[in-house]
Amino acid sequence: MIWTISDLHLSFARPKPMDIFGPGWKDHPERIAQAWRNRVAADDWVLIAGDISWAMKLPDALIDLQWIDALPGTKVLIRGNHDYWCPRSVNSIRRHLPPSLRLIGADALDIGEAVVCGTRGWITPETPGFSEKDQPIYQRELGLLARALTAGRHLAIGKPLIVMIHFPPFVNRQPTEFARMIAASDATTCIYGHLHRRYDWDNAVQGRVDGVYYQLTACDYLGFGPVAVRGLDS
Repeated sequence: MIWTISDLHLSFARPKPMDIFGPGWKDHPERIAQAWRNRVAADDWVLIAGDISWAMKLPDALIDLQWIDALPGTKVLIRGNHDYWCPRSVNSIRRHLPPSLRLIGADALDIGEAVVCGTRGWITPETPGFSEKDQPIYQRELGLLARALTAGRHLAIGKPLIVMIHFPPFVNRQPTEFARMIAASDATTCIYGHLHRRYDWDNAVQGRVDGVYYQLTACDYLGFGPVAVRGLDS
């Protein structure tokens, strides 16, 4: 079975209490771990679409990654905008990861019953506050998504293609260039995180759009437990 949860925001090396963002975050690692162990089997997969650790450097992040490694299942990760420990070129740190973790970045991974591809994404020109400084990052992320989708299509012959992207690919419920690229790739499902306000949850695009099933997986939205990846059967 394939599960998903994003935005774990772990900080075991240098604790950063998340309940400053609201009482709903109190003791969130313990709540995630309990729900995870209750739902996920050893031979399952768990997709984590970014914002995994607050750590700035890999040695500190490894403490958080080892915590994830101790939970059931094999985990597929992409970096989010707060994963400063994770470079854009993920090849350099893959060999340092605990054994049950797989890190993808602008590439793809065959997980048996599906293929997973992805990249971080970024805010888009439709987003309020988008500036000249965002433009090169946005363009670069479009290119990284294109690479990921190409790799995914090559592996996903006869299998569902799941796209992981940290930033939501819609603004004000309208598709951005990220969403248009995902739709054009014949992807089956897209999971994303990043959104933590109730207003954003209420306006998040979920369900099938242009043939792709979109699913918001930020852990506070999910109630701090992994859920099944949806939309793979059609």
